[in-house]
Amino acid sequence: MNIAKVQQAAVLLFARQGFAATGIRELGAAAGINSATLYHYAGSKEELLVQVMRTCLEAMINSGASALRISAEPTIQLAALVSSHVGFTATNPLTARVAEYEMRALSPVNTTAMQKLRDDYESLFAQVLERGMRVGDFSTEDTTMARLALMEMGTGVAHWYRPDGRLALAEVQHNFVAMAFKILSAKRSLLEGIDYIHPPPVVASEPISIPWPTLA
Repeated sequence: MNIAKVQQAAVLLFARQGFAATGIRELGAAAGINSATLYHYAGSKEELLVQVMRTCLEAMINSGASALRISAEPTIQLAALVSSHVGFTATNPLTARVAEYEMRALSPVNTTAMQKLRDDYESLFAQVLERGMRVGDFSTEDTTMARLALMEMGTGVAHWYRPDGRLALAEVQHNFVAMAFKILSAKRSLLEGIDYIHPPPVVASEPISIPWPTLA
């Protein structure tokens, strides 16, 4: 047994029934350990949630920052960042859902810490949109609303994307980039010949086998 297995059990239960409705004994049973052993990996249920959220948000920040480094051009950065966001969410759907919706379960101190990480991630999008608007590559009436729309679209992938579905992940990423460019009136021709999609990271907390029908 290791911390990854405990986190995977926690993510599966938190995504299925919510943090508040999940008990310590239930977590231990799902992980195949007793409550006393569970406390060896996390001092409390909330600490376990914080571990999952921190790992998820830090991985998203690192993936997003890496995407931006492929170019100094805002249009290419936007394509890379959107594809990174969609790829990460599709590859780590349950962990992403827990990180997105269970912030409300945290204590004030932990909320502040996790919100800081979320803000750091959102700032990647804000920076790209601001630069694109400044140099005339993007056009929108409200940059903040455009940023929120792009992020919400990508986050929603966690609810419906299936690895064995109609579209391969790369196709989904390309489609989302196309929609992002339409929202910002950007020229897709600037992406010709550019490889902006890279394999997304898989976080240790993401369950390996997901019973999709019971979680949809």
